Amino acid sequence: MLDIRSLSKIYPNGTHALQDFSLRVDKGELIAVIGGSGCGKSTLLRLLSGLEVPTQGEISLEGRRLKEPDALVNLVFQEPRLFPWLTVADNIGFGLRHLATGERESQISAALEKIGLAGYERRWIKELSGGQAQRVALARALVTKPTVLLLDEPFSALDAMTRVELQDHLIDLWRVNATTMLLVTHDIEEAAFLADRVVVMRPWPGRILEVVDVGLPRQRNRMSDELAGVKRRLSDLLAHSLNDGSRTASA
Repeated sequence: MLDIRSLSKIYPNGTHALQDFSLRVDKGELIAVIGGSGCGKSTLLRLLSGLEVPTQGEISLEGRRLKEPDALVNLVFQEPRLFPWLTVADNIGFGLRHLATGERESQISAALEKIGLAGYERRWIKELSGGQAQRVALARALVTKPTVLLLDEPFSALDAMTRVELQDHLIDLWRVNATTMLLVTHDIEEAAFLADRVVVMRPWPGRILEVVDVGLPRQRNRMSDELAGVKRRLSDLLAHSLNDGSRTASA
């Protein structure tokens, strides 16, 4: 279980990015976080990953307090952030360098099979499409078997068809690995399709407006009336959040 209690962040320049964020995430749950600019979404992920230190509050994972970057928590960014001087295999296996060569190669091959890139071991990053590169980034993040995977708008830079394909692929990986995931996204449809619950944020400072239980079974039909209802609910909440932010910013 990931337990986030009263998390706040004020930067040295006075920017109040996040205020009193509290959320309990069950093991294997997939949570989406949506909201406009200034809602503290990326700050939240940086705090959870240990890249930033909270001004107030604490984060616990399975009863153990997290105060710095932890091997059980991995972060995937909007850009793949792969090492261009390494092959696909060496990028994926970067966190497995402590293993014997045979075991490392076996895990890399299994990871490539899972992401549909078997046979790409010796490819260079520049030879990959954007979608393939993001698959490699996901494989690199998951191959070390983290307890929690944080995803900061990982598909937003991709075309619509590739984005849908990788959303389906993320669900497949989630089923296989049972990894707890927190996904930050601007895309209401993506949040409704992927998440068990959706956290809607309001800005200035970033704080929770509402947590929506999607309540739909897997596999989900993107065109179903039930999913459309969830999207309408999220859209209404997001519009309220953005209007609230506009009033606050102009006050």
